Amino acid sequence: MRRTKRYPVQGANSLWQVYKTVSFWKVAKNFIIIQIARYTPFIGMKIWLYRTFLGMKVGDRTSFALMVMPDTMFPELISVGQNSVIGYNTTILAHEYLIKEYRLGAVHIGSEVMIGANSTILPGVTIGDGAIVSAGTLVHKDVPAGSFVGGNPMRVIYTAEQLAQRWADDPIYGTVKTE
Repeated sequence: MRRTKRYPVQGANSLWQVYKTVSFWKVAKNFIIIQIARYTPFIGMKIWLYRTFLGMKVGDRTSFALMVMPDTMFPELISVGQNSVIGYNTTILAHEYLIKEYRLGAVHIGSEVMIGANSTILPGVTIGDGAIVSAGTLVHKDVPAGSFVGGNPMRVIYTAEQLAQRWADDPIYGTVKTE
């Protein structure tokens, strides 16, 4: 289950009251930084922008593809481990603005994780080390380490053990030693 903290609102829906929950200037700054990062072809520059100006925790050798959209309001709640790939046009949310409440939840993406293009990661989820998320997946709950998940709703396609068995003889991912 997702780990989010709930904040009730009175009157108009929570998005109507957004600047009571987060500073306009913070959102404006984050939006500009994110738009620059979305279009730059320089991965190192993206990581520097995310770490320096957004407060995201990003491990070494992690790559964010073109058009990735981290949370504009609470990017500091996002962490990504080492040597992971976040695919084209993926959205990573750390907030949800609903009618009678808003919710915040940290997103933890492990090391050596592959997120396919056009995926959406909802607040409060953890994606375990070595997991693979298929393109177009709505990640609405935790992803076990080493597993392969996909779909909407997301489901486990292969467990870590099943994936290891499928790749046992693969020359790149498998355990076969070449001489």
